[in-house]
Amino acid sequence: MSPGREVWSRRSVLLLSPLLPLLLRLSLQPCAADYCSWKGSGLSWEPYSRAVEQVRLRCTEGFLEWMYPARALRVILEPNLSSAHHTTVCIKPSSTFEGANIYVERAGQLHLLLSEAEKPRLRHVSCFSTRTAQRVALFLLASPQRDISRKTASFQYELLSNQSVTGPDFQKMALVEAMCRPCDNMELLMAICSNDFVVRGSIHNVTHDLENHMSQVEVGVQRVYRQKNRVFQQDQATGMWRGPIKTLLQCKVKKGTGDFLFTGNEHFGEAWLGCAPRFKDFRAIYQTARERGANPCEFQFD
Repeated sequence: MSPGREVWSRRSVLLLSPLLPLLLRLSLQPCAADYCSWKGSGLSWEPYSRAVEQVRLRCTEGFLEWMYPARALRVILEPNLSSAHHTTVCIKPSSTFEGANIYVERAGQLHLLLSEAEKPRLRHVSCFSTRTAQRVALFLLASPQRDISRKTASFQYELLSNQSVTGPDFQKMALVEAMCRPCDNMELLMAICSNDFVVRGSIHNVTHDLENHMSQVEVGVQRVYRQKNRVFQQDQATGMWRGPIKTLLQCKVKKGTGDFLFTGNEHFGEAWLGCAPRFKDFRAIYQTARERGANPCEFQFD
Protein backbone atom coordinates (compact mmCIF):
# COMPACT_ATOMS: atom_id res chain seq x y z
CA MET A 1 0.00 0.00 0.00
CA SER A 2 1.33 3.42 -0.89
CA PRO A 3 2.72 5.31 2.16
CA GLY A 4 1.06 8.47 0.88
CA ARG A 5 -2.44 7.15 1.44
CA GLU A 6 -4.32 8.71 4.26
CA VAL A 7 -4.66 7.22 7.72
CA TRP A 8 -8.24 6.19 7.20
CA SER A 9 -7.19 4.22 4.11
CA ARG A 10 -4.79 2.20 6.24
CA ARG A 11 -7.30 1.51 8.97
CA SER A 12 -10.80 0.19 9.13
CA VAL A 13 -12.75 3.18 7.86
CA LEU A 14 -16.14 4.02 9.27
CA LEU A 15 -18.11 6.36 7.05
CA LEU A 16 -20.94 8.02 8.89
CA SER A 17 -22.62 9.68 5.93
CA PRO A 18 -26.09 9.84 7.51
CA LEU A 19 -24.70 11.07 10.83
CA LEU A 20 -22.83 14.20 9.77
CA PRO A 21 -25.83 16.03 8.24
CA LEU A 22 -27.79 15.17 11.39
CA LEU A 23 -25.08 16.60 13.61
CA LEU A 24 -24.81 19.75 11.53
CA ARG A 25 -28.59 20.27 11.69
CA LEU A 26 -28.41 20.37 15.48
CA SER A 27 -28.06 23.82 16.99
CA LEU A 28 -24.41 24.82 17.34
CA GLN A 29 -23.26 26.40 20.55
CA PRO A 30 -20.94 29.40 20.28
CA CYS A 31 -17.30 28.39 20.17
CA ALA A 32 -16.04 27.61 23.64
CA ALA A 33 -12.44 28.57 22.98
CA ASP A 34 -10.27 30.61 20.71
CA TYR A 35 -6.90 29.52 21.99
CA CYS A 36 -4.18 26.90 21.54
CA SER A 37 -5.73 24.47 24.03
CA TRP A 38 -9.08 23.73 25.67
CA LYS A 39 -10.34 21.95 28.77
CA GLY A 40 -14.01 21.33 29.38
CA SER A 41 -16.66 18.95 30.67
CA GLY A 42 -19.77 17.38 29.22
CA LEU A 43 -21.44 17.85 32.62
CA SER A 44 -21.68 21.60 32.01
CA TRP A 45 -24.30 21.11 29.29
CA GLU A 46 -28.05 20.96 29.71
CA PRO A 47 -29.07 17.29 30.13
CA TYR A 48 -31.61 17.27 27.28
CA SER A 49 -29.95 19.81 25.01
CA ARG A 50 -29.47 18.86 21.37
CA ALA A 51 -26.68 21.36 20.91
CA VAL A 52 -23.25 20.39 19.64
CA GLU A 53 -20.62 22.45 21.37
CA GLN A 54 -17.90 23.91 19.18
CA VAL A 55 -14.29 24.56 20.10
CA ARG A 56 -12.00 26.65 17.90
CA LEU A 57 -8.24 26.25 18.34
CA ARG A 58 -6.06 28.85 16.66
CA CYS A 59 -2.49 27.55 16.97
CA THR A 60 -0.28 25.05 15.17
CA GLU A 61 0.00 22.93 18.33
CA GLY A 62 -1.81 22.44 21.61
CA PHE A 63 -4.06 20.01 23.48
CA LEU A 64 -7.70 19.27 24.22
CA GLU A 65 -9.11 17.64 27.36
CA TRP A 66 -12.82 16.70 27.40
CA MET A 67 -13.94 15.30 30.74
CA TYR A 68 -17.18 13.35 31.17
CA PRO A 69 -17.79 13.23 27.38
CA ALA A 70 -21.45 13.71 26.43
CA ARG A 71 -23.07 13.83 23.00
CA ALA A 72 -20.66 15.45 20.53
CA LEU A 73 -17.92 18.05 20.43
CA ARG A 74 -16.87 19.72 17.19
CA VAL A 75 -13.26 20.87 17.20
CA ILE A 76 -12.20 23.35 14.54
CA LEU A 77 -8.48 23.76 13.94
CA GLU A 78 -8.21 27.18 12.37
CA PRO A 79 -4.68 28.47 12.97
CA ASN A 80 -3.47 31.97 12.24
CA LEU A 81 -0.99 31.15 9.50
CA SER A 82 1.00 33.45 7.29
CA SER A 83 1.26 30.66 4.73
CA ALA A 84 -0.58 27.46 3.82
CA HIS A 85 2.41 25.14 4.18
CA HIS A 86 1.02 23.42 7.28
CA THR A 87 -1.23 20.88 5.60
CA THR A 88 -0.65 17.77 7.71
CA VAL A 89 -2.35 17.29 11.07
CA CYS A 90 -1.07 14.86 13.70
CA ILE A 91 -3.06 13.70 16.75
CA LYS A 92 -1.48 12.02 19.78
CA PRO A 93 -4.06 10.55 22.20
CA SER A 94 -3.28 10.41 25.89
CA SER A 95 -2.55 7.00 27.41
CA THR A 96 -5.84 7.27 29.34
CA PHE A 97 -8.01 8.35 26.40
CA GLU A 98 -11.55 6.99 26.82
CA GLY A 99 -15.18 7.98 26.54
CA ALA A 100 -15.28 9.05 22.88
CA ASN A 101 -14.24 8.30 19.33
CA ILE A 102 -12.49 10.87 17.10
CA TYR A 103 -13.57 11.44 13.50
CA VAL A 104 -12.24 13.70 10.78
CA GLU A 105 -14.78 15.64 8.75
CA ARG A 106 -14.07 15.56 5.05
CA ALA A 107 -16.26 16.11 2.01
CA GLY A 108 -19.43 15.78 4.05
CA GLN A 109 -18.44 12.51 5.68
CA LEU A 110 -16.89 11.47 8.98
CA HIS A 111 -13.85 9.18 8.87
CA LEU A 112 -12.80 7.29 11.99
CA LEU A 113 -9.40 8.46 13.23
CA LEU A 114 -9.29 7.01 16.76
CA SER A 115 -11.52 4.42 18.37
CA GLU A 116 -12.00 4.21 22.12
CA ALA A 117 -11.96 0.42 21.74
CA GLU A 118 -8.38 0.47 20.49
CA LYS A 119 -5.97 -0.88 23.09
CA PRO A 120 -3.90 1.89 24.71
CA ARG A 121 -0.57 0.21 23.90
CA LEU A 122 -1.53 0.18 20.20
CA ARG A 123 -2.37 3.87 20.06
CA HIS A 124 0.22 5.83 18.17
CA VAL A 125 0.36 9.30 16.72
CA SER A 126 -1.93 9.44 13.69
CA CYS A 127 -1.38 11.95 10.89
CA PHE A 128 -3.58 12.86 7.94
CA SER A 129 -3.17 15.28 5.08
CA THR A 130 -5.61 18.06 4.31
CA ARG A 131 -6.29 20.18 1.27
CA THR A 132 -5.86 23.30 3.36
CA ALA A 133 -4.61 24.09 6.84
CA GLN A 134 -6.91 27.07 7.20
CA ARG A 135 -9.79 24.98 8.59
CA VAL A 136 -9.86 21.37 9.76
CA ALA A 137 -12.85 19.94 11.64
CA LEU A 138 -12.75 17.02 14.06
CA PHE A 139 -15.76 15.42 15.74
CA LEU A 140 -15.52 13.78 19.14
CA LEU A 141 -18.56 11.56 19.57
CA ALA A 142 -19.15 10.40 23.13
CA SER A 143 -19.63 6.69 23.71
CA PRO A 144 -22.88 5.61 25.40
CA GLN A 145 -22.40 5.56 29.18
CA ARG A 146 -24.45 3.70 31.79
CA ASP A 147 -23.08 5.77 34.65
CA ILE A 148 -21.27 9.05 35.22
CA SER A 149 -17.93 7.52 36.15
CA ARG A 150 -15.18 9.86 35.15
CA LYS A 151 -13.76 9.40 31.67
CA THR A 152 -11.55 11.81 29.79
CA ALA A 153 -10.95 12.07 26.05
CA SER A 154 -7.74 14.06 25.66
CA PHE A 155 -5.15 14.47 22.95
CA GLN A 156 -2.38 16.71 21.67
CA TYR A 157 -2.34 18.05 18.14
CA GLU A 158 0.28 19.49 15.80
CA LEU A 159 0.07 20.99 12.34
CA LEU A 160 3.12 20.11 10.30
CA SER A 161 4.64 21.33 7.08
CA ASN A 162 4.10 19.02 4.12
CA GLN A 163 7.74 19.65 3.28
CA SER A 164 8.75 17.50 6.25
CA VAL A 165 6.14 14.76 5.87
CA THR A 166 6.20 11.97 3.30
CA GLY A 167 3.02 10.27 4.43
CA PRO A 168 0.42 10.06 7.18
CA ASP A 169 2.52 7.78 9.38
CA PHE A 170 4.23 9.69 12.21
CA GLN A 171 7.20 7.32 12.19
CA LYS A 172 7.74 8.08 8.50
CA MET A 173 7.65 11.77 9.40
CA ALA A 174 10.28 11.20 12.07
CA LEU A 175 12.36 9.22 9.59
CA VAL A 176 12.61 12.26 7.34
CA GLU A 177 14.03 14.37 10.14
CA ALA A 178 16.07 11.61 11.80
CA MET A 179 17.65 10.81 8.49
CA CYS A 180 19.74 7.85 9.67
CA ARG A 181 22.70 9.24 7.76
CA PRO A 182 25.26 11.99 8.27
CA CYS A 183 23.98 15.42 7.26
CA ASP A 184 25.81 17.20 4.50
CA ASN A 185 27.42 20.55 5.33
CA MET A 186 24.51 22.71 4.17
CA GLU A 187 21.94 20.61 6.03
CA LEU A 188 24.02 21.01 9.18
CA LEU A 189 24.44 24.77 8.76
CA MET A 190 20.70 25.16 8.20
CA ALA A 191 19.93 22.95 11.22
CA ILE A 192 21.75 25.24 13.66
CA CYS A 193 19.68 28.15 12.35
CA SER A 194 16.22 26.66 12.24
CA ASN A 195 15.90 23.50 14.38
CA ASP A 196 13.97 23.48 17.64
CA PHE A 197 16.99 22.47 19.69
CA VAL A 198 20.76 22.80 19.35
CA VAL A 199 22.90 21.43 22.21
CA ARG A 200 26.46 20.31 22.77
CA GLY A 201 26.93 17.16 24.80
CA SER A 202 27.87 13.51 25.03
CA ILE A 203 25.94 10.25 24.88
CA HIS A 204 25.44 8.74 28.33
CA ASN A 205 23.20 5.86 27.35
CA VAL A 206 21.07 4.47 24.53
CA THR A 207 17.96 2.35 25.09
CA HIS A 208 15.91 0.59 22.42
CA ASP A 209 12.13 0.12 22.28
CA LEU A 210 11.69 -2.84 19.94
CA GLU A 211 7.90 -2.79 20.06
CA ASN A 212 7.63 0.81 18.90
CA HIS A 213 10.75 0.72 16.69
CA MET A 214 12.36 3.66 18.47
CA SER A 215 15.58 4.40 20.34
CA GLN A 216 16.17 6.95 23.08
CA VAL A 217 19.51 8.68 23.52
CA GLU A 218 20.27 10.04 26.99
CA VAL A 219 22.45 13.12 26.53
CA GLY A 220 24.67 14.81 29.08
CA VAL A 221 24.63 18.46 28.01
CA GLN A 222 27.53 20.87 28.24
CA ARG A 223 25.80 23.79 26.54
CA VAL A 224 22.24 24.52 25.46
CA TYR A 225 22.38 26.89 22.52
CA ARG A 226 18.66 26.75 21.84
CA GLN A 227 15.62 24.73 22.80
CA LYS A 228 11.96 25.30 22.07
CA ASN A 229 10.70 23.83 25.33
CA ARG A 230 12.35 22.42 28.44
CA VAL A 231 13.37 19.01 27.11
CA PHE A 232 16.88 19.54 28.46
CA GLN A 233 16.88 20.43 32.14
CA GLN A 234 19.39 21.05 34.88
CA ASP A 235 19.63 18.60 37.76
CA GLN A 236 19.39 20.71 40.89
CA ALA A 237 21.47 18.26 42.92
CA THR A 238 24.41 17.91 40.52
CA GLY A 239 24.07 21.05 38.43
CA MET A 240 24.41 18.90 35.28
CA TRP A 241 22.18 19.40 32.28
CA ARG A 242 20.67 16.36 30.57
CA GLY A 243 17.78 15.28 28.40
CA PRO A 244 16.42 12.50 26.15
CA ILE A 245 16.45 12.53 22.35
CA LYS A 246 14.40 10.04 20.31
CA THR A 247 15.22 8.52 16.95
CA LEU A 248 14.18 5.49 14.95
CA LEU A 249 15.46 2.04 15.82
CA GLN A 250 16.64 1.51 12.27
CA CYS A 251 19.10 4.39 12.68
CA LYS A 252 21.11 2.02 14.94
CA VAL A 253 22.38 4.71 17.28
CA LYS A 254 25.09 3.46 19.62
CA LYS A 255 26.82 4.90 22.63
CA GLY A 256 30.00 6.73 21.61
CA THR A 257 32.70 8.80 23.26
CA GLY A 258 33.43 12.46 22.66
CA ASP A 259 31.37 15.62 22.25
CA PHE A 260 28.61 15.98 19.67
CA LEU A 261 26.41 18.80 18.45
CA PHE A 262 22.84 17.48 18.70
CA THR A 263 20.19 19.21 16.60
CA GLY A 264 16.61 18.32 15.77
CA ASN A 265 12.97 19.23 16.20
CA GLU A 266 10.35 18.69 18.88
CA HIS A 267 7.05 16.91 18.41
CA PHE A 268 4.51 16.56 21.23
CA GLY A 269 7.10 17.68 23.77
CA GLU A 270 9.72 15.14 22.68
CA ALA A 271 13.05 15.89 21.01
CA TRP A 272 13.70 14.01 17.74
CA LEU A 273 17.24 13.69 16.45
CA GLY A 274 18.31 15.45 13.28
CA CYS A 275 21.96 16.22 12.53
CA ALA A 276 24.48 15.11 15.18
CA PRO A 277 28.10 15.62 14.06
CA ARG A 278 31.09 15.48 16.36
CA PHE A 279 31.54 18.94 17.76
CA LYS A 280 35.08 19.36 16.40
CA ASP A 281 33.83 18.49 12.90
CA PHE A 282 30.99 20.98 13.20
CA ARG A 283 33.39 23.72 14.31
CA ALA A 284 35.60 23.14 11.26
CA ILE A 285 32.60 23.14 8.89
CA TYR A 286 31.17 26.32 10.36
CA GLN A 287 34.46 28.23 10.37
CA THR A 288 35.13 27.30 6.74
CA ALA A 289 31.63 28.46 5.75
CA ARG A 290 32.02 31.69 7.71
CA GLU A 291 35.31 32.53 6.01
CA ARG A 292 33.56 32.12 2.65
CA GLY A 293 30.52 34.10 3.81
CA ALA A 294 28.39 31.00 3.27
CA ASN A 295 27.05 30.61 6.81
CA PRO A 296 23.25 31.21 6.83
CA CYS A 297 23.34 32.46 10.45
CA GLU A 298 25.81 33.34 13.18
CA PHE A 299 26.70 30.76 15.81
CA GLN A 300 28.26 31.72 19.14
CA PHE A 301 30.67 29.03 20.36
CA ASP A 302 31.46 30.62 23.72
